[in-house]
Amino acid sequence: MALQVELVSPEEVVLRTSASMVLVRTSDGDIAFQPGHVPFVGVLLPERVRIYSDDGDSQLIAVHSGFVEVAGDKVAILSDVAELAGDIDAERAAAAAERARAALAADPDDAEAAAALKRAEIRLAVAAGTAI
Repeated sequence: MALQVELVSPEEVVLRTSASMVLVRTSDGDIAFQPGHVPFVGVLLPERVRIYSDDGDSQLIAVHSGFVEVAGDKVAILSDVAELAGDIDAERAAAAAERARAALAADPDDAEAAAALKRAEIRLAVAAGTAI
C-alpha cells in the first residue's frame, strides 16, 4: 500500500503522486510518514520536503511554510510556497541569498533578511538535490 500525496499551494496543485515515505520538518522536528501512520496535523517549517517513491527514487521540494496532514493513506501538504527542483532558478536564488547576506551584514537583527536567506538557501539546496 502506498501513500497518496498531494502538495498544494494557493495558486495550484503542485504535485500529486504516490509514495512509500514522505519526510518533512515540522515545528516538532523532522517526521517521516509511511503507510499506516497515525493521523497527524503539524506546522511545516521552511525546509525541504522529500518524497520517496515505491521504486526508491526520491524528489525534493522547497516548502516555505504551511501545514501537513496525514489521514489514512493520504498526506496533504498545504504550503504558501512550494517549488519543485526543476522549477527553481538557481541563479536567482543565489542572487537573493547574496542580497540577504548583505542586508544581514548591515543589520544582524534584520528578521526579514534572515527569512529571505533561509528561503534562498532552501531553494539552492533543492535545486542541487541536497538531502534533508
